[in-house]
This record gives sequence, structure tokens and C-alpha cells, in this order.
Amino acid sequence: EQKHIMAERNVLLKNVKHPFLVGLHYSFQTTEKLYFVLDFVNGGELFFHLQRERSFPEQRARFYAAEIASALGYLHSIKIVYRDLKPENILLDSVGHVVLTDFGLCKEGIAISDTTTTFCGTPEYLAPEVIRKQPYDNTVDWWCLGAVLYEMLYGLPPFYCRDVAEMYDNILHKPLNLRPGVSLTAWSILEELLEKDRQNRLGAKEDFLEIQNHPFFESLSWTDLVQKRIPPPFNPNVAGPDDIRNFDAAFTEETVPYSVCVSSDYSIVNASVLEADDAFLGFSYAPPSEDLFL
Repeated sequence: EQKHIMAERNVLLKNVKHPFLVGLHYSFQTTEKLYFVLDFVNGGELFFHLQRERSFPEQRARFYAAEIASALGYLHSIKIVYRDLKPENILLDSVGHVVLTDFGLCKEGIAISDTTTTFCGTPEYLAPEVIRKQPYDNTVDWWCLGAVLYEMLYGLPPFYCRDVAEMYDNILHKPLNLRPGVSLTAWSILEELLEKDRQNRLGAKEDFLEIQNHPFFESLSWTDLVQKRIPPPFNPNVAGPDDIRNFDAAFTEETVPYSVCVSSDYSIVNASVLEADDAFLGFSYAPPSEDLFL
């Protein structure tokens, strides 16, 4: 757990350079809790919108897949494998751009030719090599991208089954079922991303460059995309920074947990923070003073 928390903190600090990754403003700790102060992204989870709409038109799915791929490509370029791509971890900002969040399962220090073996992720989106407990590399993220793209187009993950053991067997052995209703280039990229042999998977040789060059994205300018010059195909219609309509009531109606903010005695709070500083050495972060109000 401690390694995962520190990994998340480290990855968050590196996210400032990419438009589709959630940003960290502060991290601090008390004797009881750790805190991340992150961007508030109130366009809702991709999962929330998928639940309401069941599936997306191909143009919309392509846009999200491109922004997600751009974020994953950036993480790979700084030797980070994400490992937990799923609709719950993909947020939309106030105008509809993707924001990737939750970096607790990220693995740092993985170059293109490196592998790791930790069994982690979410069952519906696990790559075959992870299920087999074989060494895997950053192509697990491209498998997950394929699974999320499939879900956006068809409404369910590609090998979904309520029985997890059967679902794992499907992922390992069942052929990909591509139903009508999408373009040939969509079929092609799904087949290449959801290739069971990671060495033959799209992205295995040249990583993100292979994704960029696939015909599915031919109509898209990657330069315009990363500079947010392409209008999102869906606007969450957020009324303002305190609008929470795009969050499930199960979350917004939860009781607010005990927080460091409860105390009005700031001397006690400050002392608590100072006492806790050594518990997770290096966890606390504050930006340079000139960045405070940016």
C-alpha cells in the first residue's frame, strides 16, 4: 500500500505537462490520513455517461480513445505503465475533454523493453499475459485501450461475463466478437489492440506511434488534439465549478468523512501535519510560490 501511495504521488507530480492527466496541487498528511489536493473535474466519469447512454457513436468514441491514447503515450514516454484503464478512471472536464485519474496501480521505471509481473488491474480489462501471471510490458495499456474502446462502441467490455473465472477464460481463449455497426477501421484497431499475444499487439514495436498511425485515427490531427483545438463531440453542460449533476447520487449523497478541515484550531491542525511528516517520508508537496495562484 505504501508503495502504491508513493507511486501515485510521484506520477501525479509528473502530470503537469500533459493536458489529459489530472493535476496535483498539494499533498500533505496528518497522523491519521494522507491527502491529495487535485483538480476538480466535474464533467463526470466516462462510466457515468456510458451507463446513461449504453454506447457512443463512433466519432465520439474515437475522440475519447485518441485523448486517452495521448495520455498513455505520455506516461510511457516517462517510463510509467498505467495498468488500470477503465471507464471509472476516465473523467470528462467541464467542456468534454478526457482527464485520466487514479494512479495508484502505476508502475514506474518501465522502459519500452522492460517487463513487470505484479498481478493487478480490474478483471474486465486485464490482458491475457496478466491473467497468466507472465511478465508483461506497457502493451497492457494498449490492450486496456482496446477493451475501453470496445465498450464505448458496443456497451460492454469485449469478454464480459458475470462469472469472473469464465471471463478470464474468455479473455485467454475466446475469439473477439466484432458485431456490425462500426467501420472497418474500428474493427481493425480493435482486433490489433485486443491481440492476445502481446508481442503482436498494436503498440508492441513503436508504442504510441503505432496507435497514432492507425487508419482509425486518420481523420484526426494529433497536434490539434493535444492542444485542445478539436471541439469535444459531447458537452457535459456544466453550469459552473460547483455543478455536480454529472456525478452519481451514490457519491454526492455520501456523508462527508472526518477531515482535517473540521477543526477550527489551526495550531492543532498544523501540529498534526508537522508530527505526521515522517510517517510517509517525501509524501508532502507544495508548489513553488509563483505557481500558487495559477
